[in-house]
Amino acid sequence: MSSRYARALPVLFVLLWSTGFIGARLGLPHSEPLTFLLIRYAAVLVGMTLVSVLTSAPWPRTASAWFHIGVAGLLLHGVYLGGVFIAISKGLPAAVAALVVGVQPLLTAVGAGYLLNETVLKRQWLGLLLGFLGVGLVVFGKLGTHFDLGALWPAIFALLGITAGTLYQKRFCPPFDWRTGAIAQFLPTALLTLLVASFTEQFHVEWVGEFYFALGWLVLVLSIGAISLLNWLIRHSDAVNVASLFYLVPPSTALFAWLLFGDTFNALALVGMAVAVWGVYLARK
Repeated sequence: MSSRYARALPVLFVLLWSTGFIGARLGLPHSEPLTFLLIRYAAVLVGMTLVSVLTSAPWPRTASAWFHIGVAGLLLHGVYLGGVFIAISKGLPAAVAALVVGVQPLLTAVGAGYLLNETVLKRQWLGLLLGFLGVGLVVFGKLGTHFDLGALWPAIFALLGITAGTLYQKRFCPPFDWRTGAIAQFLPTALLTLLVASFTEQFHVEWVGEFYFALGWLVLVLSIGAISLLNWLIRHSDAVNVASLFYLVPPSTALFAWLLFGDTFNALALVGMAVAVWGVYLARK
């Protein structure tokens, strides 16, 4: 891949990942959170199996590769997405969830030093701290919303899941094809989600237009597009470089919400966006 396209992929990933709120905002009112995710995972598995067979994509060659890719998928998708969706369904404002998950780049930097022997420069630490400050400024205006503190726990589990998943995939997973790798990641994720949902939910879904749109968006844009880019970035970049991109998600999400739903943000949020972008610039080698 040419360097020009490689430099554009992080930007594309941030833009795609930031649109995840569209699916959550439109789909969750019509379905229980884990049921929604289970349908999403099943659709991804069916679609990617057909693509893999028709294109003769290479499959993971060893049981160890299947295991490690599956564990990474459980953490990146099952724990992270499950935690975020449950937290929002319990009334946690999306802004607060974004702030909780926003700690991820800092945790990843600590883990990268201990587990991956990656050197985190002083400039990168400064960038990570500035990025977190920027995210805080973007969502600060919405933190006055009252919510059940119990809704924080799923968001905290989501934070730990995406941090551990990024480090685990970087440390243990061999290079894998994006088509068959998606199957290896989403298959155990779907099975675990089915198990948990069978004890906690009634599998209720309102099959209306908004739900179909949200489902299609999350399957095609997020689970196939953005996740494939994330896997590529983890394989070709340092863990800190990848994690720092998540600081750009809340500002980008705020911009999309303004464009699509008329949501407002104040001057403080604009300052936070600029600080977050500057922080990511410093954090990326």
